Amino acid sequence: MGVETLGDNVITTSLDKVVNWSRSRSLWPMTFGLACCAIEMMATGAARFDLDRFGIIFRASPRQSDCIIIAGTVTKKMLPVIMTVYEQMPEPKYVIAMGACACSGGIFDTYSVVQGIDEHLPVDVYIPGCPPRPEGLMYGLIKLQEKIMRERNSFGAAIGIGEVINDA
Repeated sequence: MGVETLGDNVITTSLDKVVNWSRSRSLWPMTFGLACCAIEMMATGAARFDLDRFGIIFRASPRQSDCIIIAGTVTKKMLPVIMTVYEQMPEPKYVIAMGACACSGGIFDTYSVVQGIDEHLPVDVYIPGCPPRPEGLMYGLIKLQEKIMRERNSFGAAIGIGEVINDA
């Protein structure tokens, strides 16, 4: 069922579509910059690329965020902090791995670097590159918005009826 117009002021649609539309168009990512990818993430939020036009506003508190962008090299010493911040985020929450280091450890195949944050967090979107350009982060955020729009039973899961069904 799509959006149907029954007149000038009447629109019918499903509750899931409305909830997913509102959630996907108001992402508040938690900034977690660990290395050079964080500079590109800051540039994406600045005036030239302006994520505000997509309704994406960076937050500094995990309790106000619904998405975390892991930007840079994750060391084993920093991993418990990332896990704590992720656990403090309210549901539904999403993870973006930004850069080669966050996706796969990058060039740092050492004892102290986590070889991909997906070993510890459920990553929704991978953004490759070293560092990825701001356009890459914007593309990844748009892909996350599309993924949110494909979810079913998001409202029911929010009020405790069933689980969210993710369509591939």
